[in-house]
Amino acid sequence: MAEPADDPDSEPGELTLAQVAVRAGVSPATVKRWVARGLVPGYDGHWTPAALAYVRVVARLRARGHTLEQIKRASDNGQLAIGPIENLLSSAEARYSLKQVARASGLEVGLIERILTAMGLGALATQPMSEDDLEMMKYVAAMLSAGLPSVAFLQLARVYGQALAQIADAEVRLVHLYVHEPLMRAGMPSVEVAEEMEGLVRALIPFIVPLMSYVHSRFLSQFVEQDMIGHMEVHLDEDELEEGRLRVAIAFADLAGYARLTVERGDAAAVSTVERFVTAVEQSLPSDARVIKTLGDEVMVVGSDAAALTEWAVALQASVLAGDPPPRIGIHLGEALYRDGDYYGRDVNQAARVVARAGGGEVLVTRPVVETASGVDGLEFVRIGEVRLKGFSEPTELFTAAAAAAR
Repeated sequence: MAEPADDPDSEPGELTLAQVAVRAGVSPATVKRWVARGLVPGYDGHWTPAALAYVRVVARLRARGHTLEQIKRASDNGQLAIGPIENLLSSAEARYSLKQVARASGLEVGLIERILTAMGLGALATQPMSEDDLEMMKYVAAMLSAGLPSVAFLQLARVYGQALAQIADAEVRLVHLYVHEPLMRAGMPSVEVAEEMEGLVRALIPFIVPLMSYVHSRFLSQFVEQDMIGHMEVHLDEDELEEGRLRVAIAFADLAGYARLTVERGDAAAVSTVERFVTAVEQSLPSDARVIKTLGDEVMVVGSDAAALTEWAVALQASVLAGDPPPRIGIHLGEALYRDGDYYGRDVNQAARVVARAGGGEVLVTRPVVETASGVDGLEFVRIGEVRLKGFSEPTELFTAAAAAAR
């Protein structure tokens, strides 16, 4: 293997040993030692961006306490082959201070810090920022100048950050599971695995942004329509809602006996059951409802039409596969405080408590739901009585909802 050095005859734009060492945060002597130990696959006497990416990965692994022997073994097995992709995805060179970005964008330093923190990128505010970072803050300034209140933008930034972090995490993990791991198991040399992975990512990147833009536009159109209908229905009510609150139907659904299922069938089978359940929920929801979040086997759904949500819940119970644990569902209609893409408040908590009182295969609803959905053909409600729910001093009137033809 060629000895790493600063080559005075290197091609224009080619990295030098000193530059690689600086960007990895180690000394040139350390880089030379890693090259000699075979920890930089593909190094052929010239410092390419891919070789730099490997050096940076090794530096991070050493900082986390891994030995050179462990790193060498991982490198030989192809486990570090994804490293060069990091270089492909990295932004432009960081060269601006936070104050410089503030001056150039017209935003206050404190606001930039709050925005980055809301997005989950707070660490950027403590280190040099790139041209991409500066350009993005200019976009933010333009959005605020257009009239979007900063309090609304900060909530939007938090939602963007959480949603896109989940998307990026899924992209990396799914490629790892279905592409990277199979290549490693096939015994492909580390350098070839890296080339294959980089080629795949390079081919996919041009399509990711248009795909997300398409999905976003579709959902934006859908929710604008729902918002118009919701505005009209709110103003038909005698009681005016407080600022920041929405009138919504809230459903919680989970699998009865899920804990026992993990013991009897094992974690993998239990997770597969949950995946089928969540998929069934997502695919069958009425058009005005959506999954807000999932936690283990529990799903929280919010919609604007309590009757449609009740019809969905009853139909979902009838679609459970034989052998799968039956879901239990609780539905309540009330007011919720909307923050950061989520719903909070007393009525949300009440819906969560309602599902806790349901049995497997049962749909429990509150009085406000019955008053809205009682005229729907095909639904039947049976009063259980007034029940004291945990955390609520006043009793809650509960009903079972079922298909009328089934009784």
